Amino acid sequence: MSWYNEAIFYHIYPLGLCGAPKQNEYTTPVHRLNTLLPWINHIKEIGCTALYIGPLFESVGHGYETTDYKKLDSRLGTNEDLTAFVKACHEKGIKVIFDGVFNHTGRDFFAFKDIQKNREHSQYLNWYCNVNFWGNNEYNDGFSYDNWGGYNLLVKLNQRNPEVQNYICDVIRYWVSEFDVDGIRLDAADVLDFDFMRALRRTAEEVKPDFWLMGEVIHGDYSRWVNGETLHSVTNYALHKALYSGHNDHNYFEIAHTVKYLQNMGNLDLYNFVDNHDVERIYTKLSNKAHFNPVHVLLYTLPGVPSIYYGSEFGIEGRKERSSDDSLRPALVLADYADAKETNPCTALVAALGKIRQNTPALSYGSYAELQLTNRQFAFARDLDGVRVVVTVNNDDNDAWMNLPAGNASEYVGTLTGQKVSVEGERINVCVHANSGEIWVPAGDMPEYTPVKVEVKEKAVKESVKEETPAAEETAVAEETTVAEKTSATKTEEKETASESTDVNTISTATKETAATEEKVTEASEKSTAKEPVKVDPNKAPEGMTVEELQAAILAKMANNGPVTDQMKKTVDDNIWHDSLVNWLKSFR
Repeated sequence: MSWYNEAIFYHIYPLGLCGAPKQNEYTTPVHRLNTLLPWINHIKEIGCTALYIGPLFESVGHGYETTDYKKLDSRLGTNEDLTAFVKACHEKGIKVIFDGVFNHTGRDFFAFKDIQKNREHSQYLNWYCNVNFWGNNEYNDGFSYDNWGGYNLLVKLNQRNPEVQNYICDVIRYWVSEFDVDGIRLDAADVLDFDFMRALRRTAEEVKPDFWLMGEVIHGDYSRWVNGETLHSVTNYALHKALYSGHNDHNYFEIAHTVKYLQNMGNLDLYNFVDNHDVERIYTKLSNKAHFNPVHVLLYTLPGVPSIYYGSEFGIEGRKERSSDDSLRPALVLADYADAKETNPCTALVAALGKIRQNTPALSYGSYAELQLTNRQFAFARDLDGVRVVVTVNNDDNDAWMNLPAGNASEYVGTLTGQKVSVEGERINVCVHANSGEIWVPAGDMPEYTPVKVEVKEKAVKESVKEETPAAEETAVAEETTVAEKTSATKTEEKETASESTDVNTISTATKETAATEEKVTEASEKSTAKEPVKVDPNKAPEGMTVEELQAAILAKMANNGPVTDQMKKTVDDNIWHDSLVNWLKSFR
């Protein structure tokens, strides 16, 4: 057991929160990072025990085009500022992890500048992938090179080069010795070389006990990255999508099935989130703002490590725009939210959940067991050392009663409401309020909590975005609701019984009906949206495939595992990055 197994993360994008200029002029440092010092108390007050902050180091613009790995971005301040900031976090008992942008550098990085100057004679020629002096680019360099995401601003490092590996490992050692950092979130980990990640893991074990490596991975079998040789954890995008769409579609089957899918990968401690600096704010995504409550109850109670993105605890809005992520990364003034914990129901809920999570070990270490499942109600248990914690959520506009198997206790208490219920026949009969959730613990075995009013009213929270982009402007694929999910939800609801409790046979039947409906809708959709099939040579290595061949191969692998929905197809079609698709295809077993 390590600190990160029971951590509750707070996530800060510092260039945005500090209101830094969009472009770095490389001038005299401005000590904006010091303006975040008051946030440390806030982070602790809402129950978070760790901070993921980044990107931090000298860069050209948004922070992911690194110029110098060993110098704090001059728009944020100096290295002394960063050392003091981490020390202040540690004094409050808060661990700190940095963003490690090791897949690519910016064009102002010293090695790339040397190639521009010395061309074929540069000693750093092999630091980057496929530098070609027969090519050119929009910068008129007189050569071309591999990049990340189609952006020549982001030059892809050759991670198989021992010199590059040694350099990055030395950067990690420097971050620990200079700043006392506790871990790293690896940007674009889904396209990092696996031998490179093994080198990073060996360095992590060398520099500090329990030094944590967490990677940004979008698709695939997460166990490919999370194991004893590479990373400790990865971003749980699968659950992120299920949490908001499962509420928007009144479809708890999607969430429950996603949890089972993840559990089949093994006992992975994944990094759970409902929003971050790359996706829309959860308050914006939810069709019914009252679902902020059950979404966050699930975030804090399902297996994994929960994370809150700065400002979302206030219920602020943030819509992804076509050409800019600025609205997702706003400058905020903490003083504007000074009384939020007492007056803002979103903040009150997050703070209460942080306290509950810290004092309920079963939520960090307990096993998971599904207890009851319909489209609109969901219950599960987290069991640890003979103690059963029961979690209930309800996405319906009406209260619901649930009769559930309890643990070895005579009475349970709802940690958010203070409601107490007796155990009768080893079961509890509980009322779950409309659009709400509750965490039931044995009375007397764990701390009881002051009840918190957590009803979320759409106009009860401050909005950070005064003018929203029209809904038609939304471009995030994840925002699109699939026909399959909508039909699945509707058909399953029609078959729900009027009984307030659902037995195992009912759940099994509903699940089968849902799967059958999804398959029928998928087949119909395939006929209406069929594209010219791409032939894939089964003997061809993934690295040698085209983007179209990789997409076709991934869809074929998915089809072998079950029905392929429209959403799954869109997710594959919208991933046009060759390296990411190669790793995704390799992740299938």
